[in-house]
This record gives sequence, C-alpha cells and structure tokens, in this order.
Amino acid sequence: MKRSEINAILMEGDAFIRSFGYVMPPFAYLTPEEMQARRGEIGGIVDARLGWDITDYGLGRFAETGLFLFTVRNGRAEDLTRGRGMLYAEKIMISRKDQLSPMHRHVVKAEDIINRGGGTLVLELFMSDAGGNPDSSAGVEVPTDGVVRRLPAGGRLALEPGESVTLLPGVWHAFWGEGADVLIGEVSTVNDDMTDNVFREPIGRFSTVEEDEPPLHLLVSDYDRLLG
Repeated sequence: MKRSEINAILMEGDAFIRSFGYVMPPFAYLTPEEMQARRGEIGGIVDARLGWDITDYGLGRFAETGLFLFTVRNGRAEDLTRGRGMLYAEKIMISRKDQLSPMHRHVVKAEDIINRGGGTLVLELFMSDAGGNPDSSAGVEVPTDGVVRRLPAGGRLALEPGESVTLLPGVWHAFWGEGADVLIGEVSTVNDDMTDNVFREPIGRFSTVEEDEPPLHLLVSDYDRLLG
C-alpha cells in the first residue's frame, strides 16, 4: 500500500469512529516525530503494539480485502501463562461495505466481536477439524450475547448494531460489512498479531508500505523499523 493511501484511510477512519461518539485515546494523535522524541516514555505503547493498523493482507486490494484496526489496550503473553495480570485487549475496527477480512483462526485468543454501529456485520464460520483446518462438515456453535447460535459449516451469522458474538480459539471466521461500513469493537484475551493469526490462504497479516509521502501517524508495523 502507498503511504498516501494509508494516510487517507487514517483520516477517513478517524472521522468515521468519531461520528459514533467514540473518542480515541490521546496517544492516537502523536506524530512520528513526537513518538521518536518520547521513545523512552512510550515503551508501554510500543511494546504492547498499541495504535493504528491498516492492512490489505499483502494483497494490494484494500477496498476488496482489508481492515482498519486500532489497538486501544493490550496485556502481555507472560500474564496469560501466570494466570493473573492484564489478560485482556481491546480494539476498535472498521469493516467497509463488502470489504472482506479473510478466513482465519486464532491459536490462543478468544474474542468478542461487537457491531458498534453502521451496517450489518456478517461472519462466515467454521469449526476446526483434527488437523486445525476448517471443518466442512461439523456444525458451528457460538454464543451471541449469551444465547448459543447453531449454524451449519460455513454458515453466515449476521450481527446488527449492538449485537455481538464470542469466538473461541480454533473457530474459523471471515467477515465483512453489508449495507454500509461497520464500526466494530473487539474485546479479547491478550492479542499477538505477530504469531496468533492462522489464515486459510497463504497471505500476510500486514501490508508492505510504499513510502510516497511522510506518515501522518505510525502504524504498529512501523514500530520495529522506526522506533526500535
């Protein structure tokens, strides 16, 4: 993706989020220069990979296959092994109308996916077979706001604004917005996007960036290279 495209998506996404009354945390608006100057005091942001995340999954077709994310808070994997501490994470996301977030599952992370407003959020769901692949024959059971929903393999679950679904590790899911762009909340166990995403197709989690203009804000995928 070109950096100019990413910058435009950041501005559009921020305006969309604010239109629902959701206010981003102050660190969202740090410039790259401010982050570099304050590197010694923002270790909690950098180490937890909090911040902006725009991905086309390495396919170069963001309008068709992509996702806008912002990680608001995130615990540490070590806390999960100890069973105490900050065991949770939170994201705010935007799935544009008919924009696919491709089929994937998580090894560790359990998550609530919440339609916070806009259009209908549609999820295609599979359970995992013994080899960890999508099971084309097994039915799917997922809790939706405390009520268990039962679907056939590959069944589609439609969430209207205010509705949510709980996805446990191993549940394969793809999703997209229908009717309009969708504001999505995610509340989960500790999030590790570097290691805990398993995709059905051989694609990447992050975009390759072509630097055609300076970044408006750094993406979490910029941190290692630009902040160390």
